[in-house]
Amino acid sequence: MTLTRIEVMDLLTTRGLSPSRALGQNFVVDPNTVRRVARLSGAGPGDRIVEIGAGLGCLTLALAETGAEVTAVEVDRYLVPVLRELTEPLGVRVVRGDATALDWGHLLGTQPRSFALVANLPYNVATPLVLDLLDNVDAIGVMLVMVQREAGERLAASPGSSTYGLPSLKVSYWASAAIVGSVAPTVFLPQPRVESVLVKIVRRDSPAVEADPDRLFALARRAFGQRRKMLRRSLHGVVSAEQFGRACVDPSARPEQLGIAEWDRLCAVCGSD
Repeated sequence: MTLTRIEVMDLLTTRGLSPSRALGQNFVVDPNTVRRVARLSGAGPGDRIVEIGAGLGCLTLALAETGAEVTAVEVDRYLVPVLRELTEPLGVRVVRGDATALDWGHLLGTQPRSFALVANLPYNVATPLVLDLLDNVDAIGVMLVMVQREAGERLAASPGSSTYGLPSLKVSYWASAAIVGSVAPTVFLPQPRVESVLVKIVRRDSPAVEADPDRLFALARRAFGQRRKMLRRSLHGVVSAEQFGRACVDPSARPEQLGIAEWDRLCAVCGSD
């Protein structure tokens, strides 16, 4: 079972609840959509799934239907009792907490890539949350996240595209990413003004390059902070003309033209003198 739009509206009315704009809540209220997400996630018996922003449990119920072990995280103290009532009888573990401040090691353990994240993420925290989980939560090996189209395109962008930026670079350091579906505004309550997409992110066994991530992203952040400028200008005083040559990187390029390998080479020459 999962929840229809009418059932969600009835739940909200009878419990005196409403979606929180401050928390970026837009509930998915279409059973076909949540079952499609569960299917795309590949979840099945024996798999361990963590969901962030579970809300009233629309997606949670569809994930539980697959036979997977589901941990549902929800920050809204008013929704948590309803979420528990609807999903705990199906074996779902419900955790009240803020995903941006949780002790993920305590919650998921430390075994690498032992969980998949499947979630309809609040628009206001989606990108920084995904990047933080890639940086710090090795237990999550795969993510299938529903996010605003603009955010999804940035996460999955390739070098040279207009949406490629620092988030795209960070994703490519840790993982591979692709948009695997679109989601119409009409399946949400309340209905947002933007389209959403499903992004699948698969963590690599090891980072794509050997550069220290702090140094690499500090260098890239400096350049992307002046993304309209050529690298010779945005990285002036940091990378010399001779170092650009040793890294085989065109100093007249702009930051969005460089992939992770080029940033790795620039990082290497910056630390070699």
